[in-house]
Amino acid sequence: MRPLNLYLAGTASWFVNHGIQAVMFAWLVTIVLRESPQMVGIAQMAMLLPALLFMLVGGSMADRYGGRRVAVVAQALSIVPVLGLLLALASGQLSFAVMIGYALMMGFAQAFVTPARDGLLNQVAEGGIQRTVVRATMIQFSAMLIAFVVVGQTDRVGAVPVIAVQAVVLILGVIAMRRMPVAAPARRQSDSGMWRDLASSVGTGLLTVMRSVPMRTVAIQNVAIGMFFMGSYIVTIPVAVRDIYDGSAADLAMLNAANAFGLALTSFLLMRAGHIRRPRRALLLAQALGAVALGIAGFGFEFPVFAACIFLWGGCGGIAMSMARTIMQEQAPYDQRGRVMAFFSFSLMGAGPFGALLAGTLAEWWGPGRALIAAACGMLTVLAVLAVVSRRSAERGLEGG
Repeated sequence: MRPLNLYLAGTASWFVNHGIQAVMFAWLVTIVLRESPQMVGIAQMAMLLPALLFMLVGGSMADRYGGRRVAVVAQALSIVPVLGLLLALASGQLSFAVMIGYALMMGFAQAFVTPARDGLLNQVAEGGIQRTVVRATMIQFSAMLIAFVVVGQTDRVGAVPVIAVQAVVLILGVIAMRRMPVAAPARRQSDSGMWRDLASSVGTGLLTVMRSVPMRTVAIQNVAIGMFFMGSYIVTIPVAVRDIYDGSAADLAMLNAANAFGLALTSFLLMRAGHIRRPRRALLLAQALGAVALGIAGFGFEFPVFAACIFLWGGCGGIAMSMARTIMQEQAPYDQRGRVMAFFSFSLMGAGPFGALLAGTLAEWWGPGRALIAAACGMLTVLAVLAVVSRRSAERGLEGG
């Protein structure tokens, strides 16, 4: 089996896990435990907080020890909290404290799996990096669609079988990633002063990103996604499903599937279209259109219209995500890809805890509909500033795209 196919299999397993987790976590906290919007935000913040603390360290460790090794170990460890949640559900011991513990452990694993996996992409790429990025993105969100079909059966079969599927899929992903033949890091530093070396490499990755106008643009819009889009997705939308539409696990799964289908569809169209000459311009335009779709979703239309807006939002996200990852992969120096991709993930996931808390607070104060509109306005403001700065940089001849 080719290295790229093994990579895609391992990636697909993680995103099936992520898709099941996204719906089940929101359903258990929001609908089963009936927590307030602010507590939902705190629970989701606990899921994202480890990324803020450990994502850059994870990227440095991927450069130091090899992305495959770090990804395999971290994904194997992620099976432990899944089994713990399975036990709590089976024994009737589910509580908010259990969900917080699960969130922290899964978030910790995510902080190491994500940069390690992204850093491996260049080593297995076939047919050009942009095409490989688009293909990987399409596979990821197609896998999430499968996950949403599985989790949509929760109301019928119960939560325990669904969580069991999540554990099995994670195990299969570990096997696929472990079989992937990739070269070890060219240079292995001694173990003495490990944390000093890691801190130094993290600083190098940060400086590399900040010195590049395209990569800096991606990092800033990633922070805005974490603040305005991520919180809306994981906090405000589940609260809206409960408080506005009186929904169930199947409704949450359907909305997540609509979003993921939009992502997968536009990724497929991008793969068919070929190379995009101006990825930075495409990135900003797609995010702006996505913000408009999210804002419309906040006006309280009937559920089918709400779902259509979430689908359009996802479609714009598919373009934006592919372009953002392409920019980072193309601009990153060869020996810093793990660190650069870690900063890419960090700029997105690191803002996520604050976005989750902000979304929960706004939904508590204003209701979920107005919270979505506020998030859309915040994102459009950041994009307008980035567009102006990007145009001035292009006029000065600093960077194209």
